[in-house]
Amino acid sequence: MDEKINIVIITGFSGAGKTKAIGILEDLGYFCVDNLPPNLIEDFIELVTKTGGRINKIGIVLDIRSREFLEDIPPMIDKLRRDKRFSVKVIFLEANTETLVKRFSETRRKHPVEEGTSLQEKIEIESNLLAEIRSSADFIIDTTNFALKDLKARIMSIVLGSTTGNLEILVESFGYKYGLPLQADIVMDVRFIPNPFYVKGLGEETGKSESIKKYVLSFEETRIFLNKFESLLLFLIPKYINEGKSYLTIALGCTGGKHRSVAIGEILADFLKNKGYSVKIQHRDIDK
Repeated sequence: MDEKINIVIITGFSGAGKTKAIGILEDLGYFCVDNLPPNLIEDFIELVTKTGGRINKIGIVLDIRSREFLEDIPPMIDKLRRDKRFSVKVIFLEANTETLVKRFSETRRKHPVEEGTSLQEKIEIESNLLAEIRSSADFIIDTTNFALKDLKARIMSIVLGSTTGNLEILVESFGYKYGLPLQADIVMDVRFIPNPFYVKGLGEETGKSESIKKYVLSFEETRIFLNKFESLLLFLIPKYINEGKSYLTIALGCTGGKHRSVAIGEILADFLKNKGYSVKIQHRDIDK
């Protein structure tokens, strides 16, 4: 059976964070469209099904700007849900009236509802118009007290089933004799570990070999270091995720970037993968 196409529909009140939400979906690899008339959505999705799987994640914003078609949205959503080719999630964003008024006042944006003489009235009218769509939502998110990082974490939790999937970790080994990596977030010097380069039979190998890994792990200070550094990373990484960080580079350096830093990098990458993180490894200077 072919993999289902994931469809996430973002809807809700004006000023509640729909633009930020669609940006989060784009960061997660979704092909996103904003303010597409509901009567064109099914045609658009049918076009996506003909891409041979190249596009399998779609984000769609539907809101009061499609007012002439609002009554068509709930039956359209029901039809998509019944189609076995699709996995559909509807996220409705809202906030209290005071917060929405403040946001519009700060940005000086015009509210899309034309009726009403005050922002409060326009918000109330919009709330009534969107009531049926709200009742059909799978998830309702109140963004009243949300910072962007909170919204990102909530949407990631809904879409991915976890808040770790959007963080890409790069573990990079390097040699200090060739300079520090430019993009490193965390740099750790592992030159305190005895150097296998001077051990007969090990100098020509690299840290990717089991013999080098076994050698560096034979020292108590290496094992203590790994235990403490892994604990530190398990503390830090969720904090970076909460701040909305998408990429994290952990750089490990030894003298030449061929033995100790490579071995520790391999060990650390395996540890983080086993904790459920998306990890890539790169040995910058291993061939120098």
